[in-house]
Formats: sequence, structure tokens, C-alpha cells
Amino acid sequence: MIRNIVFDISNVLAPFRFKEFLSEKGFDAAMIKRIIKASAMTPYWTEYEKGKLTYEEAIEAFLSVDPDIPEELHKAYDSCSGIMGRYDYTEGWIDTLKEAGYKLYCITNFTPAGYEQCYDSISFIERFDGCVFSFREGIVKPDPDIYKTLLRRYNLEAEECVFIDDTEENVCSAEELGFTGIVFTGYDDAVDKLDKIVTL
Repeated sequence: MIRNIVFDISNVLAPFRFKEFLSEKGFDAAMIKRIIKASAMTPYWTEYEKGKLTYEEAIEAFLSVDPDIPEELHKAYDSCSGIMGRYDYTEGWIDTLKEAGYKLYCITNFTPAGYEQCYDSISFIERFDGCVFSFREGIVKPDPDIYKTLLRRYNLEAEECVFIDDTEENVCSAEELGFTGIVFTGYDDAVDKLDKIVTL
């Protein structure tokens, strides 16, 4: 019997507006690609999401990949406000699930700066029964330990949980532990799939 719905946040409950965010800072498409290649596409980004690097250490690490764009990298990440947005459906979805009696949780990969500076976009988590953030745990999805952390901390059984994430690898990792998984491709599709699993 499913009792718990476990969400990823980015691009499921709140849009991660990475390219739009950088464009709004004045970067053209070529520079956006270069910034992303030097930061988010490196292992250093994962370490940042694990909370293993401070902001300053992360920037230095990114500069070691592309030392010719120091001003651009500093400008790109001096503030993360606006990198997360809001979906119109999120609050209503939360309402529906809570009214039906389900407990809500999240497991999400997040940088410390993203959490601190974009909290207004994810403040809906205050209505959740528990959350596991990568930067607090030193673990990122799809490492099985981050799912085990949720189960252990909130005394949950994997077989009683549905996990919804937009990355198939993350969903597969949860399914291997006994979660029912849904790969998120859009709100309507996720609701249809969830309706086949739970009673609303």
C-alpha cells in the first residue's frame, strides 16, 4: 500500500531555469555553453551539490577548467536568485495529495547557494513531512545512500513510497531499493501515472 509520495524538486515541482538565468545576466548562447561546460558539466559541480566545496572553492575549481573567463564565472554565480522558478500546478498538486492523506517528502540534489538564495521558489517544502538535500548529507542522487537516508530518518518503508524524478537513472536507483518509480516528463503524464498507483 502506498502511503508516501517522494518528489525530486528541480524540473518536477520547480523549474531549474539555468540557461534562461544566464541569458538574463547578459550572456550570449556561446558563453552560456562555455560557462555550463566549465561548471555544471564537471565533477566539481557534484562536489558542490554534496556540500563539499564552499562557493569560493567551487569558483576556483571552475576556473581550473576554463581560466580565461574569471569575470564571467563570477558574474554567473555571484547570485543564484532567479535560477529556480515556479510551476502553476505545484501548490494544487500538493493540496490534492495531502487532502487524500498521503505523506509528502523530497530527495533533491541542491547546492547550498541555490537553497539559500532561491528558497522563495521552493518554500512549498514547508508543507512536506520531510526533505533530504544533497548538500546537507554529502550524497547526491543516484547514490542509493541518499534514498536510504530518507527511509531511515523518517522511518519509512520503500515499498510504501512512490518516487518521482525527471532523471531516469535516479528513478531506477530508487526502484532497486523497492520504491515505485515514475520518470517525470510533464505534470499531466505524472498525474496519469500516479492515478494508476494511488487513490485520490
